[in-house]
Amino acid sequence: MLKKLDWYIIGKFLSTFFFTVLIFSMVSLIIDFSEKIERFIESDISKMEITFEYFPTFLLFILGFLWPMLTLISVIFFTSRMANNSEIISILNSGVSFRRLLRPYLVTAGFLTLLYVVGLHYVIPYANNHRTELERTYFGKNKDEGRTANVHMFVAPNTKVFMTHFSKRDSSARNFRIESFEDSELRKLTKARSAKFIPATDSTGAFWRLSSYEVRTFNGLEESLEIGGGHKLDTVLNLFPEDFVDYKEQQSAMSTPELLAHIRKQRERGAGNIRKYEVEMARRTAEPFTLIILVLIGVSVAGRKTRGGMGVQLAIGMFIGALFVFLSRFASTISVSANLPVYLGMWMPNIIFFAAAMYFVSKAQR
Repeated sequence: MLKKLDWYIIGKFLSTFFFTVLIFSMVSLIIDFSEKIERFIESDISKMEITFEYFPTFLLFILGFLWPMLTLISVIFFTSRMANNSEIISILNSGVSFRRLLRPYLVTAGFLTLLYVVGLHYVIPYANNHRTELERTYFGKNKDEGRTANVHMFVAPNTKVFMTHFSKRDSSARNFRIESFEDSELRKLTKARSAKFIPATDSTGAFWRLSSYEVRTFNGLEESLEIGGGHKLDTVLNLFPEDFVDYKEQQSAMSTPELLAHIRKQRERGAGNIRKYEVEMARRTAEPFTLIILVLIGVSVAGRKTRGGMGVQLAIGMFIGALFVFLSRFASTISVSANLPVYLGMWMPNIIFFAAAMYFVSKAQR
């Protein structure tokens, strides 16, 4: 059961947090607008798209990035004010233990963590998808880095596709080859000088149309050959033009169900470019726990009345928050580029900060 003291601290926590979010949002929008004003003027983007599409989605992106840091700053700000007003000392002197004092902080941290989880897994990816689409359309940013030359891809457990080049302009491929295996032996080989993807219509599904093809079928030492010549061969494959698209920040624009489906699909195809998607999934799992850790650090640091006042405590909070952001980005980079296990890399900042939180809690004012 929450008491009056709990509701008092929860109210201060939430009001300070959302005020901090408001201030940082205004500053972020002003900075981003000043940086992109020339692009807005030179591009064909409309005022309505800027006001109601770009800036709201950019705001969700930046808040998702700064959410843990804003939580820490909020905790330190209002807790240090309570400490300077001797409220913390009065609460502890009345017989309330430090562990009991942590209850409203952890309840509020749990609520903010829940919001953060929903945002990371669903809301922010939707906003990122819309924002990056606007940037690609009007600013030419975040270009497609998908591979189009010498592509090897499994489209089924025993079916592999190879092409020397894929054209995204007209969804066509050169030197197209389909290899079908059974018991680790090649059973069927289909070659075509060119292939073109035909999208689905109301009457037919999507398929690939092969030109100048030949089909070789193997049965032990026996082999049969079918040469298509000038004829076309239509075949259905689990392969679509969007499979050749890979934007730089594509992983951050996928909701968690889409991200998991994409990782599973790429693993089945034997793709080697899924590590950044695995890192993004691990990040969404690890970062929400950071809020609770930073709240513990914030209460422990700001709960003690200091001679320097709130300024020193806020400076400590900003330093810890900046250090967390740096370690998180560093862990992401190392996890993507090195052979470090993905979840170990993304949980490393949490492990370090949890050890720091336990130290600060042990030294907190009682």
